[in-house]
Amino acid sequence: MHRRRYGEGHLARVSISVDGGSALASLAVAAAALLAASPASADEPRSATEPRLMMETGEITSVVDAFDDGDTFDLNFSFGFEHATKSAKIRRETSIAGPGLSTGGYTSNLLNVASYSEATSKFNMRLDVGLYRDLALYLKMPLILNHSRELTGLDGSADHQSVVLAGAPGEQLFSLPFTSPNRSGIEHLAVGLDVNIMNQARDRTKPTWLFGIEGRFPVSEPMHACTETPKSGQVKCADPADINRNGVSDVRAQTPVPFEGERVAQRDPGVSRGTIGLEVHTFLSKRVKYVEPYGGFKALFEFQQESSDYGLTDLKTSLVNHPPLVGTVLLGLMIHPWENREKFTGLTFDLRFTGEYHSEGRDYSELFDALGSTDASSLRQPQWSAFRENDAYNVTACRGGDPRACAPSVIDEGSQRTYFTGLSDVQPYGSYRGSASVTWRAAELVKFQLGVGFRHDQGHGIGGDQPCNSQYKDSIATAGPCRRQNDDGSFTVTGSPNPNYRPTINAVGRRFYVNDSNTFDIFASGTFMF
Repeated sequence: MHRRRYGEGHLARVSISVDGGSALASLAVAAAALLAASPASADEPRSATEPRLMMETGEITSVVDAFDDGDTFDLNFSFGFEHATKSAKIRRETSIAGPGLSTGGYTSNLLNVASYSEATSKFNMRLDVGLYRDLALYLKMPLILNHSRELTGLDGSADHQSVVLAGAPGEQLFSLPFTSPNRSGIEHLAVGLDVNIMNQARDRTKPTWLFGIEGRFPVSEPMHACTETPKSGQVKCADPADINRNGVSDVRAQTPVPFEGERVAQRDPGVSRGTIGLEVHTFLSKRVKYVEPYGGFKALFEFQQESSDYGLTDLKTSLVNHPPLVGTVLLGLMIHPWENREKFTGLTFDLRFTGEYHSEGRDYSELFDALGSTDASSLRQPQWSAFRENDAYNVTACRGGDPRACAPSVIDEGSQRTYFTGLSDVQPYGSYRGSASVTWRAAELVKFQLGVGFRHDQGHGIGGDQPCNSQYKDSIATAGPCRRQNDDGSFTVTGSPNPNYRPTINAVGRRFYVNDSNTFDIFASGTFMF
């Protein structure tokens, strides 16, 4: 945080004493003395009693520094509290003919499924350390005190769960109401560098331009799909490979469960995203008297960890297995209506608009816990990562009525199994947030902030996996269902099977959607500057 002293000119005092002279002569001598005296320059040495003026930039472009004029070292410690509540409506595709749905001749995504609610309380800690002039290192550690999720009926959907939550014939994906367990812990540890490429406090003719880079590292257990109310004999947080969700491996039991994993101990709900994040950001501000407009960009790249549930679906032919890319643009205006420059106190109002773009990616959706903790066989049974040549394939036998001879390739049960974790392919969408906050600089070394925000997410799909990956086209013997039969009876390969494709939630007419997603948040923080 750049602090600089600016002195004021000093008028030289001249005392004239004339003994026995006339008044006119005295005035003449005094006038000559005043004309001869010149004001002191602002560059002259300043006394310790002269006031220090606030020439700092606004919060968004402020960088603590070190080895500056009269300020060898700066260290800021911030702590804050944030509470956010989110609500959304979950809908599903359907071809059911009914009022507000469709005529039965096409598929709509208007079938009411559930009302989603989420609440998050978070304690934020940040440490900024000045390294050099306009260069700082910072550490951030958001601690989630409580994170809860719940699904309830939406406009009577709870009375028709067998329809709105249908899986394969005869099964239901989950039940309403559905409650996730409360999660808490360290969300991530962030380490970053900020630098002011230009600083208005040093050069009034230029704006303040900040550039920064931040790394985010998980230090807590990654999130796992769980239910707060498991069925009898089932555990809350079952391993994806635990097909019957009883918390133990039944591979070698008296009545073994086919294709179940051998390490299926119950897991913790977890709280981190299971990713390593890299954020780059840049902000520009220019203060003009009492106002300071600003703008900037951020981009967040996340890289999944193999130790998280991302690792279970990270296969060559997976269509989408990376987290979404989040790009942010923000515009705002800081208003400084009052400052006491001599005491380093002041008041700042911040009005901000933020727009985000979330690319397609595999993510923790609103149905993460509900679908990931299901006991429906269509999602609990594994998929295989590869197909092999069908030894029984014979066109003549196929035409003779033998279905085993019709497919040129069949599942290779010796290949890697893919279990459903609850992570789903979330389609791209935009988010818009408006916020207002006030910062009170109580003293030179203390300031406080209080604010509110409102965010709206555009509607988007949360089950967009496709059955085939067209980037990989091998032989017909390994193509599985990713083929097209020609008029002469031969086949053309259209891709490779996507092992993460689940027809009960990914097929057209079965996919889920999120609509009317709104988040309201309040936040407060305090900063101590040393």
